[in-house]
Amino acid sequence: MKTLYPETPPYQTFFLKTDSQHEIYVEQCGNPDGIPVVFLHGGPCSGTKPDHRRFFNPERYRIILFDQRGCGKSLPFGELEHNTTQDLIDDMERIRQQLNINKWLLFGGSWGAALALLYAQEHQDKVLGMILRGSFLARRQDMDWFLNNGAGLIYPELWQQLIESIPEHWRDNFLSGLCAAVWHEDILLQQRAASAWMAWGAQVALGNIYQPSGSTEPVTEDIIRQVRMELHFAKHAYFITENQILDNCKLLATLPTIIIHGRQDLVCPMEAGFSLHKALPDAEFVVLATAGHIAQGDEMIDSLVNATDTMANRLSV
Repeated sequence: MKTLYPETPPYQTFFLKTDSQHEIYVEQCGNPDGIPVVFLHGGPCSGTKPDHRRFFNPERYRIILFDQRGCGKSLPFGELEHNTTQDLIDDMERIRQQLNINKWLLFGGSWGAALALLYAQEHQDKVLGMILRGSFLARRQDMDWFLNNGAGLIYPELWQQLIESIPEHWRDNFLSGLCAAVWHEDILLQQRAASAWMAWGAQVALGNIYQPSGSTEPVTEDIIRQVRMELHFAKHAYFITENQILDNCKLLATLPTIIIHGRQDLVCPMEAGFSLHKALPDAEFVVLATAGHIAQGDEMIDSLVNATDTMANRLSV
């Protein structure tokens, strides 16, 4: 069974200027002459972590990580103005051009998989291939599963806590009500809704390994900004049209692609991976019997590292 590669420090970090107030944190590690690969983190609200470099053989890959607008080390943190899906796609192109990369491999999980697919559909000629984990397709049914009659049937206790975190008269349109709460002038209401949202997301993503902290410390402003970013994309339907990702997969038919999905994924259920494979029938489709949503656990790590090794061999021919 394969494990993560050893820790690999970056050999370059910089902030990429954009045509707005945003500055994007970018780092490179591995082999400067290796196969270029860009890591696309999830969220949209999280950021990159040192272990994200370790899915790739540092002798064979030129590894590029960046924090999406408003995330991680990118500046200003939590900024929502000029922060749309198209802006993120454009940032990827700026990074590719800044680094003088002709084509690169895309590696993304969850929202990162959606972003990889959308970028590839717009810039097919700049993509070597894709490795997609726990793919989020940004359809109405995907949000309905997470915020209506879906995952709440599996974790009804935390679902009830999330519902009760906002005033009753806002619950008929729950996404709208959550947004109203976390943008409300009442700080305690903001904190209550943001805390419940973070706990809900952690439970659904982590499943049986989720351990509630039991902390009574106030929710920080950074956490509220993070929640606002996630809801900002959700309330705008991720700035794409319904079913746009699947409808445009015909543009990607010739790209080498590996789709990896955990059968126990409760954030993006298996149907999403299966539907993506139907839209990309020539892609390799790997179903992991015991894995969930996150890029952790022996089965998931083995599959992801095997995928990057397989792609390195394929792209080196």
